[in-house]
Amino acid sequence: MNEPVAATTIIGADVGGTYARLGWTTLQPGGPIRVNGFRRYACADHPSLAAILRDYAESLRGDASIPPVDRAVVAIAGLLDGDRLLNTNLAWDVSLADPRREAGIGELELINDFVAVAQAIAHVEPDALHALSGDTAQRPHGPALVLGPGTGLGVAVRLENSQPPVLASEGGHASLAAGNLLELDVLRLLLQRHGHVDSERILSGPGLMTLYTCLCEREGAAPRWDTPAALVEAARNGSDRLALASTRAFCGWLGSVAGDLALTFGARSVYLTGGITGHLADWLHEGDFQRRFLAKGALSPALRHVPVWRIDDGELGVLGALAWHADDACRPTTTGETP
Repeated sequence: MNEPVAATTIIGADVGGTYARLGWTTLQPGGPIRVNGFRRYACADHPSLAAILRDYAESLRGDASIPPVDRAVVAIAGLLDGDRLLNTNLAWDVSLADPRREAGIGELELINDFVAVAQAIAHVEPDALHALSGDTAQRPHGPALVLGPGTGLGVAVRLENSQPPVLASEGGHASLAAGNLLELDVLRLLLQRHGHVDSERILSGPGLMTLYTCLCEREGAAPRWDTPAALVEAARNGSDRLALASTRAFCGWLGSVAGDLALTFGARSVYLTGGITGHLADWLHEGDFQRRFLAKGALSPALRHVPVWRIDDGELGVLGALAWHADDACRPTTTGETP
């Protein structure tokens, strides 16, 4: 196994549909991975991924105490098609050649965003884990399901003693199923507008707003809020009963989908990530999430002991991108390939 070169700086980036988060590290053989210089960029304020990487790399090059920038690992949602990234949530096109050339970075690795998040699981500090369900006294061996609602719904599975160690998934685009009459009504409304209703149509930041507008339409009420932040605040302060109903319905539906995916992948543990899970923490811990996670008929006992945690760590994707590079055993064999 090749040891990381201690004299060069590696940039880690976590690029979502709304924000790009960047940090850097200088890897030490056998040492911990620390995210330095964490910075967040609004994607809509920049013309390209290359522009964001160039701006961040130049800020590092202006600091004589930081070793030369040698490479970058970018965790980003989507699939590679030749040199281009296929992504439905980004404001601009992404290629491999442009960021490498324009940012002056010698080596660029592009990996799936939730592969990076799953890669970071082993490095999460215990105080960032908040128990939601199951036996959480210890972290068991076996497949770990990682999912997170953000701009979309990311899904990945971390495996043990396997190459690659993380299974990328587009589970967020699997068809969404209803578990009660309210959800049936919401799906009925959405199917009138869309040929396919996938999980991230509801279980994402934009999806929370879609759910709210459907509940308003269901009751003949005019929507009062147009951002997730405003809706969550209205639910929290009790000023809108439909906002509160939306947050609770969201958490219950997320529990149902998480249970489905845990059964599908044979997960021995489950981790919820993403900023929206932090904003909805009060309702995630209220009980509907756990009840729906376990509501699998005859197979409910199979999930009863599976620990489910909510992770509260805003640097998780960046940490995972850096961890991916640090682990020679799981590094892509060709620069730029998405596992």
